[in-house]
Amino acid sequence: MIYLDAAATSFQKPDDVWQAVQTAARDMSSPGRGGYPAAIRAADTVFQCRQALSDFFHADNPERIVFTLNATHALNIAIKSLVHPGSRVVISGYEHSAVTRPLAAIGNVRTIVAESPLFQPQAALDAFAQAITPGTDAVICTHVSNVFGTVLPIRQIAELCRERKVPLIIDASQSAGILPLDVSELQPAFVAMPGHKGLYGPQGTGVLICSETIPSQTLIEGGTGSLPLQQSMPDFLPDRLEAGTHNVPGIAGLLEGVRFVSRLGIDQIRESERALALAAANGLRRLPGIEVFATPDLSAQCGVVSFRLPGKDVEELGEVLSQQDIAVRTGYHCAPLAHRTAGTLKTGTIRVSFSAFNTPEDVVALLTAVGQSLL
Repeated sequence: MIYLDAAATSFQKPDDVWQAVQTAARDMSSPGRGGYPAAIRAADTVFQCRQALSDFFHADNPERIVFTLNATHALNIAIKSLVHPGSRVVISGYEHSAVTRPLAAIGNVRTIVAESPLFQPQAALDAFAQAITPGTDAVICTHVSNVFGTVLPIRQIAELCRERKVPLIIDASQSAGILPLDVSELQPAFVAMPGHKGLYGPQGTGVLICSETIPSQTLIEGGTGSLPLQQSMPDFLPDRLEAGTHNVPGIAGLLEGVRFVSRLGIDQIRESERALALAAANGLRRLPGIEVFATPDLSAQCGVVSFRLPGKDVEELGEVLSQQDIAVRTGYHCAPLAHRTAGTLKTGTIRVSFSAFNTPEDVVALLTAVGQSLL
């Protein structure tokens, strides 16, 4: 299979990731729940992963690293810690349903969309500057659109939030492991990310990086291995937000994924993905009738390219590609707001997205298959 859906999950993983998963499943029990060797091995692995993530994202303190099921879980914790009925919240025009649905579920939240055109970071910054007014309770911003790969100017948006003393939640689902993300510089309230995309960990892993402020609200409650006689959740991180047994095999795999990205280097990964995306975009433009959502040089864009064929159903083309063993994503990608912003809400798009394991030959196969489908 030619896998071009890394924006959903990085299907190909380093061998070390799967070996770590198997070792943990065989040799480790539950961390913090015993003093015997299997529990100690688990606790040591979980701490090593916290430390590796803390170092990678410059989070200063590994205890600020909270393990979650995925980025959606992490975003729900972050959003429901800061946003309450009556809150005023500013979001970008490219947010995923993992942001918009929790806001809708809270209810009575005034959500202001800082709308900006694709691939125009200055326009995005201007929109946030206009939208963040006195009385804003939180800002939520994706670093990279999962649909179009457009990169939002998160450093400048974070600076704006600090100046106006508004807490910022960053959705790093499409940027973690690909773009620089320095938490000590950005100083957000929370950063949410999956472990299974750009960090090459297994599915079922996510990360929430917290500020030093302890969240007043918890999403779930239960055992933590600490303060067992107390019926309220601990008031310290990470225990406050990690109720129940950890996904130790997943965390062990994530540790190896972070090590893989560190060895390869995010600059190399980013440039490799961008080169493949640029080749795909240029090749698609040469095919008749295809509308490609990309800048000529992929400036302000990561390794994600969406396209469509006006008058043709994107799902049908996706099925044609699937029959040729080419995996892409079609439709709305759980981000209708992004499609509304880009003007593709009626049709959706076909999305191709790359990882460190893709090759130029994968792009050639994609272009050949799309070209044949037009005959």
